[in-house]
Amino acid sequence: MASLSAASTVTEGTIPFVVPSLPEKPCQTYYKIFGTLSKGVTPLIALHGGPGVGHEYLLALEDLGVPLILYDQMGCGKSTHYPEKMGDTSFWTEQLFLDELNTVIHYLGVQDDYNLAGHSWGGMLASRHAALQPQGLKRLVLMSCPADMKMWVEAQNRLRQRLPKEVQDIMEKHEVNKTTDSEGYQEVMEIFYEQFLCLLKPMPEPIMHSLKEIERDPTVYLTMNGPSEFHVIGPLADWSIIEDVHKISVPTLITNGRFDEAQDEVVAPFFEKISRVKWVRFDNSEVQSHMPHHEERDRYMKEVKAFLAY
Repeated sequence: MASLSAASTVTEGTIPFVVPSLPEKPCQTYYKIFGTLSKGVTPLIALHGGPGVGHEYLLALEDLGVPLILYDQMGCGKSTHYPEKMGDTSFWTEQLFLDELNTVIHYLGVQDDYNLAGHSWGGMLASRHAALQPQGLKRLVLMSCPADMKMWVEAQNRLRQRLPKEVQDIMEKHEVNKTTDSEGYQEVMEIFYEQFLCLLKPMPEPIMHSLKEIERDPTVYLTMNGPSEFHVIGPLADWSIIEDVHKISVPTLITNGRFDEAQDEVVAPFFEKISRVKWVRFDNSEVQSHMPHHEERDRYMKEVKAFLAY
């Protein structure tokens, strides 16, 4: 149990998480808490994307001024890594990460009262958790999160058509030749990310740090997703929550950006099917893509803070 003495306190540690299929190598889930976990004050748990990018790029959420719980999902950052499980789709499953989230919630003793936010893949995980209607969940924030991966891939392929023809040709050549692990493919992917992942130049260090987590250990991303945002060949290719979206009963805030990888049609099913929902689209400038919590930080935090306090 974490116990904090002051609102400005930052505490960190690890949480034991035993994976049933791998009892000989239990996971240690790294967490960091900003503020005080105390009865009567609802904390916000924020789930990072990827899968496999780590929590650092969500540190901006500290601006909200509420108790904030961040953690590195297993397989990335300061949590236990399992590189020997590369390609093992029976191991890297959505249920595995749902179990880890539940372990974090109960270990920190917030199971009766918590808000949940998730960005991108983290939002997919958060929406599934919310659809299970856990008793302690009070509010949900879905940050640039797809409701269906087939719709996501279609949106990415439309976005990539905006890139120079020579860049598209290089991407297609590597995908056809199955050389997506090459330096050349990664270089053109950076061009895509500069247009639709984060438009700030230079890209903020916390985002760079998180992206490098996949370079350090690509096991989870390559196994569950695939080599890129629009070349999804892992089990997430068939992921969808559309049939279960109506089961999300808590007040929900949806956010996305004008040039977001999570285009409007990708997040729209949440707005259409959740009964108590608000959608904020960040489109007032040319620098709003998949990271509006960095690109328009002040307005973003104002919107989320108001939603959590309502």
